[in-house]
Order: sequence, then C-alpha cells, then structure tokens
Amino acid sequence: MRATGVVSLLVTSEARSPKRWLIGEPLSTEKLEGQLLPKHLALPIFASDALSSVAYAPQELLLILTLGGLAFLSFAPWVAAAVVLLLIVVVASYRQLIKAYPSGGGDYEVAHRNLGEKAGLVVASALLVDYILTVTVSVASGVDNIICAFAVLNTWRVVIAFGFVIILAAVNLRGVAESSKAFALPTYLFIASVGVMIVTGLVRTALGDTPLAASASFTVKSPESLTQIAFILLLLRAFASGCSALTGVEAVANGVQAFRRPKIKNAQRTLVLMGSIAIVLFIGIVALALISRVHYAEVACDLQGFKNCTTAPQTSVISQIAAAVFPGGGYFMFYVIQGATALVLLLAANTAFNGFPLLGSVLARDSYAPKSLQTRGDRLVYSNGVLVLSAAAIVLLLVYRANLTQLIQLYIIGVFVSFTLGQTGMVVHWTKLLRSGATNRGQIIRSRMINAFGALLTAVVLIVVTITKFTHGAWLVFLIMPILYLLMLGVNRYYRGIEHEIEPDPTTTFGARGDHAIVLVGKMQKPTLKALDYAIAARHESIEAVHANIDDDATELLEKQWEEQNIKVPLRIIESPYRDISMPLIKYIKAHREEHGAEVVTVYTPLYVVGHWWEHLLHNHKARRIRQKLALCHGVTIALVPWLLDSSKALYGRPHRPLPGQDRRGEPRRPIMRKPLPPASPLAKSSTIASASDAKKKTPVGR
Repeated sequence: MRATGVVSLLVTSEARSPKRWLIGEPLSTEKLEGQLLPKHLALPIFASDALSSVAYAPQELLLILTLGGLAFLSFAPWVAAAVVLLLIVVVASYRQLIKAYPSGGGDYEVAHRNLGEKAGLVVASALLVDYILTVTVSVASGVDNIICAFAVLNTWRVVIAFGFVIILAAVNLRGVAESSKAFALPTYLFIASVGVMIVTGLVRTALGDTPLAASASFTVKSPESLTQIAFILLLLRAFASGCSALTGVEAVANGVQAFRRPKIKNAQRTLVLMGSIAIVLFIGIVALALISRVHYAEVACDLQGFKNCTTAPQTSVISQIAAAVFPGGGYFMFYVIQGATALVLLLAANTAFNGFPLLGSVLARDSYAPKSLQTRGDRLVYSNGVLVLSAAAIVLLLVYRANLTQLIQLYIIGVFVSFTLGQTGMVVHWTKLLRSGATNRGQIIRSRMINAFGALLTAVVLIVVTITKFTHGAWLVFLIMPILYLLMLGVNRYYRGIEHEIEPDPTTTFGARGDHAIVLVGKMQKPTLKALDYAIAARHESIEAVHANIDDDATELLEKQWEEQNIKVPLRIIESPYRDISMPLIKYIKAHREEHGAEVVTVYTPLYVVGHWWEHLLHNHKARRIRQKLALCHGVTIALVPWLLDSSKALYGRPHRPLPGQDRRGEPRRPIMRKPLPPASPLAKSSTIASASDAKKKTPVGR
C-alpha cells in the first residue's frame, strides 16, 4: 500500500499546482472524440475571424477612399462589390480544397504535395505570419472599440491588449470544447446585434428617417489633384484594404480534423454559412456607412470640424453607425453592439489560436518544425503551439504599441500568398486526377475551373496588395517570411541528418563484454549509501566506489568511516589536483575500459529532491555538472538514485479530488488484502520499497 500512497501524494501535488488551476484536469486520449466540434460550435471557433473582419474591413475601405476626398466615397459600392465577388470565389474554392484534402494541412498540404517542397514552405511561412497578425490585428481592433466606448482607457491600450492575449491563451489551453462554448455566445450576439442594426437602419431609411452619423458634418482637407495613375492606385489600395474581410476563410480548411463526423460535410457547410453571413454583414455595414454619411480619415486632424483631434481618438465606423441608427434612447443597443463587436474582434484571434497549433503540428509531422509542436497537452490541444503564438503576438503588440492602423498594413499579404499557391496546387491536383483516368470527370473539371478562377483572381489581388501596401509597412512581412522559410528548411535538414545518423546498420553487432558499476562517493552520507545499495542490488559483474581526492583530510576521514561501516565494496581514491571531479573520473573510466575491454560502465550518483524553489539555489549543482560531462563519455550509463529531503513533503500538498475508483486518499475503493511488509531499511528512507535488493528477494518470480 505504500507505493499507492506515494502515487496518491504525487497526484495530489499535481492536482493543486497552478497549471491544474489554469487549464483543469488532464483528459485521457479516449476523450479526444468528445473534444471535436459540432457545426453550431465550430462556427464561432473557426469563423469568428472572417465574421469580425466585417467590423474593420469597411472602415479601412472608406479610410483609403477618403484620402482622395469625400467625392471618392461614391466608388465605395463598386469596391465593396469587387470584395464580395472575391469572397464568393474564395469560399467556393475552399469547398473543393476541404473535399480533396481533409487532413487539416490546408493550403500548405496542397502546395507541398502538388507544387513541391519550396512552394509548401512558402505557404507555411505565409500562414504562420498571418496567424500571428490575426491575433495582433483582432486584439488591437477589439481594444479600439472598447476605447470608443470608454475613451479614458486609451492610455492603457497596450496593457489591455496584453491581458486579452493572455486570457485567450489560457482559455484555449483548457481545450477546444471549452473554448468553443466560451466563444459561441459573443459571436452569435455580434451577428444578431449587427443584423438588427442593419435592418433597423435600412427600415428607417425606407421610411424617410435616414440615420445621420456624428461625422456627417465633417469635411476633409482638399487633397492635391490626382493623376490618372494615382487615381487608379488609390482605388486599388481601397480594394486591398477591403480584402481584409477575406481573412480567416482558410481557417476552416486548416481545421477539418476538429469537426465531428462527417468531417468534410460539416466543414463545408460551416464554410458556406460563414461566407454567407460575412457577405450580408459586410454589404450592410458599407451601405449604412454611406447612407449615414460616416466620414473617417487616416489622420484625425484631416477631418475639419473634429474637435480635440490631437488628443481624442476617432470613433470607429461601426460605432458611428450604431449611434446614428439608435439615437437618443437607443444607448442600450449602442453599448450592446459595441460590446459584442469588441468581444468578437477579440475572439477573432481565437481562429489563429486554433489554426496556428494545427498547422504547427502538421509541420512538425513533416519535420519542418520542432517535434514539441506535435505533442498534445493535458487537455488534448497542441499547447506548445498556443504558447508560441501568444509570445509572438505579445512581442508584435509591444513593438507597434497595439496601433491598428499600423498593424493592418502588415495584414492579408500572407493570406493571399497562401490563397494563390493553394488554389494553384488544387488545379494541379485535379489535373493529375484527370490524367489518372478518374470516372467522375465532369465534377473534376468543374472543380478545376473553380480553383483556376480562384487562383487567377487571388494572384491579381496579391499583386495589388503587394504594390499598395509594401511601402506602408508590408515590407516587414516579406522580410519575416524568408526567415521562417529558411528556418523550416534548416529544421528539416537537421532532422534528416539525425535520422540518418541514428538509423540501425544492416547488421548489428553487440560488442559489450562486461558490466562494471561505479558508485560516486563524496562523503559518508545516507544518499550515498542508498546509491551503493542500489548498485549492489543490480548484481553487476564488478562494483567499486570511487572518490575524487580534493581535500586530503576529508579523504582520510572517508576512508576511516568506510572501514568502520564494514563496507565490502572497495573504495578507489583518484587524485584531483585541480579540484575537478568530472575529468579525473572520465580519465579513470577510459583507462578502466582500455584495460578490461568494451565494458558497460554504470555510474551511480545520488539526486536530492527538494520541496521549495529556493532550495535549488542553496545546492552547488556539482553532481549535475558531473553528469553532463559523463554523458559525453562513451560506454557510460548514468543511474540517478533520488533522495527525498524532508522539505519534499511540501510537494504533496492538500488532499485532491479523487480519481474514478479511488477514495479520498487516492487508494482503490475495494480493499486488496496483502501481507504486511517488514520494516523499511534506514537506507531506504525516501524509497517506496526498502531497496532494489530487498525487492528481488521478497518478490516471487512472475508477480
């Protein structure tokens, strides 16, 4: 029963740790299916980015057009129509991708399989950058909307942004199922509240009571006359900014494996529903912005009539529309829309918190990223990916001070790189199927036409976005992407080299001839004697204790105590004139192996287990440094023998919630009759059994 008690104490310690408080109890692998998402929960998880982008995409579109003067706002419907057309094409294209590649690799897998390794890594680097920017832009935009309602918080912008990233990471570390439940209500509240605002505004307009924004009376400083080329570039730049409404569409294709069965159909339906809602909300917000004559400028002081432009932030487009549609007594709806918009913008970052870890796991599977990204945490999520994404987003928010206007310039470049290469890869995929003699040729041809049109359109948009955003900050994306590309390529080459180095030879020869044990002795102490007891119990062919002579008096005392204890294991003294233990010991081991042939040498060392972090500072860690150097010595195996100090009881903590089938002490509910064990040896104070040698004597074979 003693072993069960120790296990119970260890579980208790784990149960009360801050990690358990933060992310909850660990889930078994069998519960993975229960963490998969139905459609009504998958929509807020994977579509929150695309849906929330309609809150800032119309604003960016109008902002760029205003640079040419208020007259340029007349082009807004045509620019918005082009964005909607592109969104329809992209949604249709990704329906084909989900069907062909449901494994969750998305654009990366398509490009890697059909266009080669280099194209796949370009897509991967673009997506990784885009996911990081999704978090930063979404959080910055959400904080902007909060500040629109509570302007006094403007000085705390960066701190608030940091806090939201940490909260999102913590919620996602608790698992997909729990995060989806937490994020479902705000997403549906945003859809409903903005839908009510659009319907109310259009009905008021139809009845002759047209809503009027607070900025309708503002004018814009007359810009310099635009040349024909500048005019075209301005329209293209407005289109590029409006295309931020397309961000997040690819997340569904990257997260197919998170859906419940039938995965493909559920993912496709969620994608179509997401696209339909995004189109309706985008058109409605642009229409109401033009109807209510919302004026929004890149520089607040360019708006003539805007008081305190140097200190007060501009009110966002969606908040101006809400205030115009629900004037006077409609402040309740205004704050509902502001709150829902801020929440959904913050939760839009959750799309990246799902997509980034999934993509990281796929890259790790293909040996392009560290293998730690492929490991599921206690809550069955790729927790290391969540932590990496959080850290990268916090750094970017700090560098840009959570400024949405600057961050938005870096956005959507990566999206359209992955769009273009992914759709091009799909064209190659369908072409291969046609050449292989597939039977459903008509359906394949239609799919290829959809993806071909999508590839062409997104390639054009990529060129436009690159030209219009490069000098406004997007150059940083083109700097980071090659760095990530080279890093992933280097990681892959490293893993390939390691695999080649450690793969077994065609014939394996076991050349070890002998088994020798060395117990490293410093002073005559219980941990040392326990290590010696374990070495004896292991029944090596030969055994000796080795002490490095640093202090003659201490060595003489040790020899005397060794004789008094009547220890039969020989004590070997090796000289250490430079007060180092590891190098004389390594030289001694090498000389021993040269004399006795290719023996396996096992070095036993005690390991102190403490209960408080500050105790680590009070130990010199000499044994750890010795072990690190011994690990470089051929033919040496290092055996650690733990010794639990009294302070280690602090690790056990308070009683924990019992696991199924256990009582409050963590022991089985049904009593198991066992014979009482004899008293433990004093040398085995911290062990669950007296010693390894006692265990061999008392435990019958086969039990």
